[in-house]
Amino acid sequence: MANHCLTSNVDLRSRENNSSHRTKEIDRDRLIVRRGQPFSVAVQICDSTALNGQLGLVLHLGKRDEVVIKVQRESGGADHWWFSQQAAQDEVMLTLHSPADAIIGQYRLAVLVMSPDGHIVQKIEGVSFHLLFNPWNKDDAVYLPEESHLQEYVMNETGIIYRGTSEYISSIPWNYGQFEDNIMDICFEVLDNSREALKNSKMDMECRADPVYISRIITAMVNSNDDHGVLAGSWTPPYSNGVAPSKWTGSVPILRQWSSTRARAVKYGQCWVFAGVACTVLRCLGIPTRLITNFCSAHDVDGNLCVDVVDTFNSRQDSTWNFHCWVESWMRRDDLPKGNDGWQILDPTPQERSDGVFCCGPCPVTAIKEGNLQVKYDAPFVFAEVNADITHWRVLPNGQRQKVYVDQKSVGRKISTKSVYGDFREDLTVLYKYPEGSKEERSVFQKAGRRVTQPTNESAEPPQLQLLIKHARPVFGSDFDVIAEVRNDGDEDAQVQLTVLATGVTYNSVHQGECQRQMIRVTVAAHEGHREVLRLRFKDYAKCTSEHHLIRVKAFAEAQGQNQPLMTVADVPLSVPELLVQIQGKAVVKQQVTAKISFTNPLPAPLKGGVFTVEGAGLLSATQIHVKGEILPGQKVEVSFPFSPIRTGVRKLLVDFDSDRLMDVKGTATLVVRKITGNYIRGISGIFGNFHLTDPFV
Repeated sequence: MANHCLTSNVDLRSRENNSSHRTKEIDRDRLIVRRGQPFSVAVQICDSTALNGQLGLVLHLGKRDEVVIKVQRESGGADHWWFSQQAAQDEVMLTLHSPADAIIGQYRLAVLVMSPDGHIVQKIEGVSFHLLFNPWNKDDAVYLPEESHLQEYVMNETGIIYRGTSEYISSIPWNYGQFEDNIMDICFEVLDNSREALKNSKMDMECRADPVYISRIITAMVNSNDDHGVLAGSWTPPYSNGVAPSKWTGSVPILRQWSSTRARAVKYGQCWVFAGVACTVLRCLGIPTRLITNFCSAHDVDGNLCVDVVDTFNSRQDSTWNFHCWVESWMRRDDLPKGNDGWQILDPTPQERSDGVFCCGPCPVTAIKEGNLQVKYDAPFVFAEVNADITHWRVLPNGQRQKVYVDQKSVGRKISTKSVYGDFREDLTVLYKYPEGSKEERSVFQKAGRRVTQPTNESAEPPQLQLLIKHARPVFGSDFDVIAEVRNDGDEDAQVQLTVLATGVTYNSVHQGECQRQMIRVTVAAHEGHREVLRLRFKDYAKCTSEHHLIRVKAFAEAQGQNQPLMTVADVPLSVPELLVQIQGKAVVKQQVTAKISFTNPLPAPLKGGVFTVEGAGLLSATQIHVKGEILPGQKVEVSFPFSPIRTGVRKLLVDFDSDRLMDVKGTATLVVRKITGNYIRGISGIFGNFHLTDPFV
């Protein structure tokens, strides 16, 4: 019978191991290691006669010991756990070797001290450690050879998300915070709450060695549509009983709120929020991941690689999004034919069901570029997001539909991610698509079943009339002009009825209301043009624009005697000011430093309910600073607040401002936090001047 030794213990040597396994940012006290890389622990045995005895190691995984692994005493290959031991004074040093395809998760270790005849003399329990994927190990399925890529796609806790339109790309900072306190534990909670884990915990646990399985689970669990997922989506205000998606500045408060409410979905997310949270979870588990933005992203619901848009000039939702965000994760695809390794598309935003669940991917980027749509998972849907045609129709008085034009060029433009070399945009379109009009592109379209060329018109002659929309980049709060121009390249005058409509829309084309409409009949002289000016005033468009600050302008022209009407669409993004964020003095770990935020109201109207949200990985948890009273037009507001950095290194402080009339205003400051000895000085607390602090998102 086994004796439970009261004085024997195990020193996990967490600081040394975590440093060599690149996990010290997660925790310095608990042991966190990466698979396929050895680590050492020291066992102190109370019975000196047992120091030179045989030791046995047993690993347990799962809340109910779903997986039990007996660790072998000597190496018999790289495909199993094994250990070696070396006695030193009153300790035995054990070096454990895990296979590069070991199950990730929390392991419980039991050390058995054996007598020469094989009986258990002592049993040391209550020891646990976490095992993560290892992208530094060439035998791991997530191995990524470039160190600069590993530093960005695994270790970087902050990032940039690109939004806006393909003509006017904007960006916001995002705090992934994958190494913040308790985030790793929450990531495993996410896996434990999946449908697969709740249905068959043993089978789920055994599958957790596979990054394809893990990543697909995460795309389902980041949204809450089918399960106990993290985020509930909402694409139209008001965002009742929750947080507007534009207000989030990072993943950490979302994951912590989900965990603290026992897996109750956090309200609310939109595509970049879903993608940001997925990126946090995947990076934390050790899978190299980057956040992607696809501009003019199509949503093909029937799989015909064509999106039909019926333009009635009434409020409706189009089937293309100005931008759509997903993530790519780097992994080997042993479940697919050769040529499909590398970056895999994963989309956690709930759009369409895949195998009965709202998830998408992993799908190889190379399969999308080559048109191999039979490859797992969800290749046809992803291919359409970057390649679909948009066919515009109008409804005739007799109820029939008339094709206005087919747009084969707009979808899938300027596919973007943050560069590994700095805070600027890297264009990845060439990884998804061959050059437009190339022989390779035609071959891919034929393979994928998309028509190669637009059907020819009844008349091969070039159109005599052209319709254009011109605009500057206006500032939200100002009055501005949009110009619709009809050009007549023919030899005869043209009688034209021109309709120009401006509507407020969300980034995914949900109409918020009509801002302005103008109809006019004009004569456009031969080889001349007519310019119609649509004046958009703040007092009019403020009522119909969303927090995305976007106005869609459509122009429709019908010429007398011509059957084919003209239509064109332009999205006008309204720019908002950035916050000025400054750090005063040098930043030293656990020593108080002061940040200063400056903001000027750009609107011709007062702002009410102003609130700054501040957070930063390694700096401070998300904290809100409320502005008392109104912020008058043109008024400058300055907020100074102290905080104490938690971890050393290059850090980013992220700030968001929201109010009743103006939302989604961002600002950042970069600081270098240095080491120093001394007592910890408390960070933000209390009341400062006209500003008071509260817990965020409550």
